[in-house]
Amino acid sequence: MTSIALAETRLRHFLALTKPRVVSLIVFCAVIGMFLATPDLPSPRIVLFATLGIALVAGAAAAINCLVEQKIDAMMARTRRRPLPSGELTSLSTLTFAGIVGGIGLVLLHQYVNELTMWLTLATFVGYAVVYTVLLKPATPQNIVIGGASGAMPPVLGWCAVRGEVGPEALILFLIIFIWTPPHFWSLALYRTNDFANAGLPMLPVTHGRRYTQLQIVLYTCALVGVSLLPYAIRMSGLLYLAAALGLGAVFLGYTVRLYRAYSDALARATFKYSIYYLAALFSALLIDHYWQ
Repeated sequence: MTSIALAETRLRHFLALTKPRVVSLIVFCAVIGMFLATPDLPSPRIVLFATLGIALVAGAAAAINCLVEQKIDAMMARTRRRPLPSGELTSLSTLTFAGIVGGIGLVLLHQYVNELTMWLTLATFVGYAVVYTVLLKPATPQNIVIGGASGAMPPVLGWCAVRGEVGPEALILFLIIFIWTPPHFWSLALYRTNDFANAGLPMLPVTHGRRYTQLQIVLYTCALVGVSLLPYAIRMSGLLYLAAALGLGAVFLGYTVRLYRAYSDALARATFKYSIYYLAALFSALLIDHYWQ
């Protein structure tokens, strides 16, 4: 293998550490927050540097997550091929990579966006990489509920990047993702229960059983449908968003009720996949409605 091919392979391994699919959803929600924060178009300069900064710090947090959980990842079919458990990268190289990438992201936010966004992004990094990964995940079945606060921050970061402050509208966007996270993740946990049990992680299906988890998914989805109507209730959005929220929510609730009544791994997987589509479509509807009015 040539030196160029080796470098490309190594680059792919470092990129895999950042969990690109997860980061892309984070960045998407952050960018939506930027556009919703102003009645006009946000500054292209702010959008560029805020997007880069948030993406880099999110990637660094994902790399730290991979570093801390490498032994757990090696026990799980879903994650055993990641660069650390497979031996493609070392712990030191991963830590160095995360430090450089995260540091660059924070500098970009501080220098070209604003200080509050930088500090909130740093707090989000600590919340995910340390509080959730190190403290909560191995300790309590409510890990994804409490730790979901970090995952719900992207639209707040985007809003703050443009406004320089956190408004009530940004907190509603936060609340939507916060309530969305448990049914999203627990749907995956249902069809990966054996993986989590083998790894010794106290995920809800492991500690409380499948049936209880299915009920919690339904209840959280009901709450999500209600929370998703708040943008319309405070006149942050109009009828277009309201119709989208009701339609998307009805489908999501339909999935979860079916999952409760007649469980199958295939249905749990379909519910998990739809949850991702739901969030992307809901935030897209908010953005379209924002400029439609």
